[in-house]
Amino acid sequence: MNRTIKIASVALVVGVALIWLGVWRTSPPTLLGDIALPDTWTGQTLERDGVSVALEVRPLAADGVLREGEFADVRFNVTDKASGQPLAGVAPGAWIDPETVAADQAQGREQSCKARVGVFLKSSIGARPLLDLNSYFLMVMNRDASVSVVDPSVSVGGITSTMTRIDIKQPPMDWVTPRDNKRVFVSMPTAGEVAVIDSEQFKLLDSVAAGSNPVRVALQPDERLLWVGNNAPSAELSGVTVIDTASLKTLRHLATGSGHHEIAFSKDSRFAFVTNRDDGTLSIIDVATLTIAKQLKTGSHPLSVVYSPLSGAAYVADGKDGTVTVVDAANQSVRRVIKIKQGLGPMGFSADGRFGIVLNTLENQAAVIDAATDSLIHELDVSAEPYQVVFTKAYAYVRGLASPKVTMINLASLGEGRKPISQGFEAGPQPPRLAGDLPLASSLAVSRDDNAVFVVNPVDNTTYFYAEGMNAPMSGYPNRGQVARAALVIDRSLREVEPGLYSARIKLPAAGRFDVAFLLNQPNIIHCFSAVVEPNASLGPVAGIPKVEFMLDKTTAALGSPYVVRFRIVQGKQKVQRSGVKDVQVRYFLAPSSRPQYVAALDVGNGIYEAPVTLDQQGAWYLHVRAASLGANFDDQTFASVRVTPGIAH
Repeated sequence: MNRTIKIASVALVVGVALIWLGVWRTSPPTLLGDIALPDTWTGQTLERDGVSVALEVRPLAADGVLREGEFADVRFNVTDKASGQPLAGVAPGAWIDPETVAADQAQGREQSCKARVGVFLKSSIGARPLLDLNSYFLMVMNRDASVSVVDPSVSVGGITSTMTRIDIKQPPMDWVTPRDNKRVFVSMPTAGEVAVIDSEQFKLLDSVAAGSNPVRVALQPDERLLWVGNNAPSAELSGVTVIDTASLKTLRHLATGSGHHEIAFSKDSRFAFVTNRDDGTLSIIDVATLTIAKQLKTGSHPLSVVYSPLSGAAYVADGKDGTVTVVDAANQSVRRVIKIKQGLGPMGFSADGRFGIVLNTLENQAAVIDAATDSLIHELDVSAEPYQVVFTKAYAYVRGLASPKVTMINLASLGEGRKPISQGFEAGPQPPRLAGDLPLASSLAVSRDDNAVFVVNPVDNTTYFYAEGMNAPMSGYPNRGQVARAALVIDRSLREVEPGLYSARIKLPAAGRFDVAFLLNQPNIIHCFSAVVEPNASLGPVAGIPKVEFMLDKTTAALGSPYVVRFRIVQGKQKVQRSGVKDVQVRYFLAPSSRPQYVAALDVGNGIYEAPVTLDQQGAWYLHVRAASLGANFDDQTFASVRVTPGIAH
């Protein structure tokens, strides 16, 4: 049993869980006997098979109280009992769920805990833990001035768990996060600032002045400085603004040239490479002195720049000239110009720096450059109007503007004289172009385990999850009440923050008593600690999930006759009527599988809405109501049906 317990997602966990459960059936782990545990989070220690596990939860609240709705750090300190030495690299698993007194009494706490962990590992729909400490979150960039935080591990059947929404000053354009995912820097062009989000507590930390029209943001490899591209109309304001990530102070603005700016760095963070689109130049900046060391002509319209640590060079793609200029970082001179085709744009490199893939929007192709020889080795057909590319260990993913298809290029198949292998999948029903304005931030986000991607389709407002080896996305996460544009993975699984210390930050659940289930691979240990969360008087009562109540005068209609759907929206136990909701729609279709049609509903007062529908064929028509701002979607169980007959309606 050498597998580590780190669960990538609801979609991926099933296969891993079955392997685990199959092993356990042949060799069940030994459980610790009953231990009298205190009703607090601190001071709980488990000792078994020479291993000591100490649980501590540190509240972020200033008064040190664990209250519902607030944040805390769950910490497991795993050490060797005899020597006290930390046990590094053991990758424990952990879950938090309401205590089960009846099951503990009926089965015994040991057996009850074992059974629950088995269910959690299997990831059965309807049997998910309240909090999965082996999980991660999605930050979704919205079209308006906000960012949504989604927990994908509890999203099934179209019902997404949105943890919170973070409001920022102005609509976002681009973002970047350091390797520890503790902060997210978000550019806001119309505000002239970069928003700094605390992605541990999921709240806005600060907004930092970032020059005129800040668009692209990039962190240098050592993450000491944040670089912001300023697409300002005047030459003196166009360039880059440099911000210290520790103090969040603006250090300097450098006027590099006119036009849009893309930014890359040498591996040692010694040099920054900044393109100036309108000037057709590349600025090489000395990071130590924050001065421009050199300006190079790299074509008439440079659109992207990336750095390969393998070749020690920056690669600048020019859309108008159809060239990739190779700039040697050591001597700051042009090493080679690779001629390809007009229409080149975004470019990226595989993690090892070997293969560069530059997209050609005009040709619907991806050109592959081998950094070992600085030569063009492949030109591949990809999704129509390609505009984004990201990499996992095994694949390059290419997103097209004019197609819902995502193309996957097998990196292992690339090389001089070899035949590349590519495949693809549909990420939603419509191409991204139909959504209109799009940010610079990528609609493709690589999973934490580097073997899957999340793909935002801005047309149907859904983020799709695709795992490598599948024929199609395995799940989708609708963005409730907002309009999704990009996604970013925030890893919140148990991390080894120091040798033997495994920690994760959580949002505390509703007040009550809980079990903290813990699993260790070597040696085989399963144990359920106890926990108590206090009420939070400041939260107030929960309004409840909105519901739709249909008010149909008749359930049959004559073919060709007008028909108006009438319904009300209520919320909570008191059935408070919800008027004034602006985004209410009715979706209707002819059973069993006709193309659905949509119509906006009109608020006629007192929480009642009406929508005219066209029932132009005989048969059973089904009606669903959507109000995204209230979290009510077509997937909800409430629906109505109308039968259309050739005769007179009854």
